[in-house]
Amino acid sequence: MLDFALMAEAFPAILAGTGTTLKLVAGALLCGFFLAVPTALAADSRSRILRGTAAGYVLFFRGTPLLVQIFLIYYGLGQFEAVRASIFWPILREPWWCALLALSLNTGAYTGEIVRGGLQSVPAGQIEAARAAGMSGLLLYRRIIAPIALRQALPAYSNEVVSMIKATALASTITIMEITGIARTFISQTFKPIEIFLVAGAIYLVLNFFAAQLLRALERHLSPHRRPI
Repeated sequence: MLDFALMAEAFPAILAGTGTTLKLVAGALLCGFFLAVPTALAADSRSRILRGTAAGYVLFFRGTPLLVQIFLIYYGLGQFEAVRASIFWPILREPWWCALLALSLNTGAYTGEIVRGGLQSVPAGQIEAARAAGMSGLLLYRRIIAPIALRQALPAYSNEVVSMIKATALASTITIMEITGIARTFISQTFKPIEIFLVAGAIYLVLNFFAAQLLRALERHLSPHRRPI
């Protein structure tokens, strides 16, 4: 039988970790997006160096487990004397910043491919028509390319947001007390993992549900022609 009294006791404490989880998600998505846009543009660049750099970045962070990336940053960078002597060491020795860096680099690679796919989905005819009307440069991107690419990329990006919310659970492996970190502490005290992880799982489920609904609402707002009549 499940210990519902324990679940009720653990719920407020685990819920308190939601703030840390959301901060990680928001920071990673923001930093990742600023990495993704130049990565997408570099991937379609005429320069072999830029294309190769973007391809290598995407290949590494999409081809290796996020947990390995977190460990490489948190445990690996400190082994180099140059890193410990640099101005970045006060940041890189903190678990929070290491987790945020790993999550940002990871989602930046995935989002970069999503943005690249969105840009490539813009019909060439619309771009040519805009140029014929006198648009070019930033105006062309702002008025034509970016809105269309955003609408096309949003469904895939919604999946990335949900994946990133779940991925923050790995931050608990380097002592960050987010939802999973607090849950693991309770498990070490009570030796009842099923009840505790059910509570943590329910919280993640609610977070992902609301995130998916918000992104779906944004998608409907940006695509009025697809709304049911």
